[in-house]
Amino acid sequence: MNPTPAASADSADLSFASLPLAPSTLANLEQLGYRQMTPIQAASLPPALAGKDLIAQAKTGSGKTAAFSLSLLARLNPRRFAVQALVLCPTRELADQVSQEIRRLARGADNIKVLTLCGGSQMRPQISSLEHGAHVVVGTPGRIMDHLQRESLDLSALDTLVLDEADRMLDMGFYDDIAFVAKACPKERQTLLFSATYPEGIASLSRAFLRDPQQITLTEQHEAGKIRQRFYEVVPEQRLAAVGQLLRHYRPVSTLAFCNTRQQCRDLLQVLRAEGFVALALHGEMEQRERDQVLIQFANRSCSVLVATDVAARGLDIDQLEAVINVDVTPDTEVHVHRIGRTGRVDQEGWAFSLVSGNQMARVRNIVTTLGQEVEWHALGELQDSSTARLLPPMVTLLILGGRKEKIRPGDVLGALTGEAGFAKEQIGKIKVTETATYVAVARNIGQDALRKLSAGTVKGRKVKVHLLSDRGG
Repeated sequence: MNPTPAASADSADLSFASLPLAPSTLANLEQLGYRQMTPIQAASLPPALAGKDLIAQAKTGSGKTAAFSLSLLARLNPRRFAVQALVLCPTRELADQVSQEIRRLARGADNIKVLTLCGGSQMRPQISSLEHGAHVVVGTPGRIMDHLQRESLDLSALDTLVLDEADRMLDMGFYDDIAFVAKACPKERQTLLFSATYPEGIASLSRAFLRDPQQITLTEQHEAGKIRQRFYEVVPEQRLAAVGQLLRHYRPVSTLAFCNTRQQCRDLLQVLRAEGFVALALHGEMEQRERDQVLIQFANRSCSVLVATDVAARGLDIDQLEAVINVDVTPDTEVHVHRIGRTGRVDQEGWAFSLVSGNQMARVRNIVTTLGQEVEWHALGELQDSSTARLLPPMVTLLILGGRKEKIRPGDVLGALTGEAGFAKEQIGKIKVTETATYVAVARNIGQDALRKLSAGTVKGRKVKVHLLSDRGG
């Protein structure tokens, strides 16, 4: 069964009003600032809204979440309190982002309940939430399979199944779990598969679980000039020290450094910290709570450098990322394009630096062939330490012991800091409330003062315990 190709979206009307969406949805999109469809939305929404199965190739940050969210919401019956849509994601972080986006897009509709079911969280509260019912479930394959085996999740009313970042789920060994979940869904359903790359496993998934899918391929081209790539030839023993040289010369606020192995991650982290950088690592051996803390600190600009492998960084989507460093060139050119595409988003520019040893030149030639343009080579000797000051992130993170369980909301924390504590709103950064904890970014120069005042004051009329998360990742 070959997927049918989609029509090009180049000449299509890019306004959301051209779609058969409810007036309340269009009004909500206007309010959210969704002016025009992105290329993946323009190509995938018309066939998805017409009920077609889709295989859509699109990278993180392309607007794919809104594409499948608007489609599944259009098919929902709010008065039918049963799970009508299921979105499978590779990681908990991505599942959380998807849930938030669906809730935002559902504001114009009646009370739509979206539930997130992921590993790393206790089963009992999830089972209790399911007993109260939900319209949309977003989760990781393993945890969804657990609920199906326990019969705590009923998919008999399902209309839409979404496989988000399907290639990443396959890389992580989830094929059997996805197959189990798909077989538990009604045969008469719509299936939307989104993937950044198109490995053989995707074709296998498509043949098994999609019905005459329409295929949409938007080649991942980064806007000329948005991502400035530079390649540096290094001998292997220079590689880790070269990362520090790049950081001191270009001084990016946030950098994602990709390593090909877990051991290289550990070694680079040690080198960067010894040189005074505020760096954290993301690797597969971490507990979910540690991983959450690392990602929150990086996203809120309390950490200058995040060192990660491709596997650990899956599903990671950071708003502002000034630079990506390929500590090693990856042998897979699609992965290279995907790595550097995390910077230079929307209206921002970004740097992508690659460190290349002599035995990796063939990999660079493959990248040249894929991108269709020559790469820019520079010498490490050009790099200068442009400042005597340490490269420090602009924010620090305060951890408040108490979260959604204690009914804490971001506004409560902002109110405590700008009211009683007397700080300016501009000194407060992102506030992330989880089930049991709240993380708040504050300007580095007020970190200790904010810690003292929050500890002495109250949040929502109650005393709270507050810690300053260490620059050393503790």
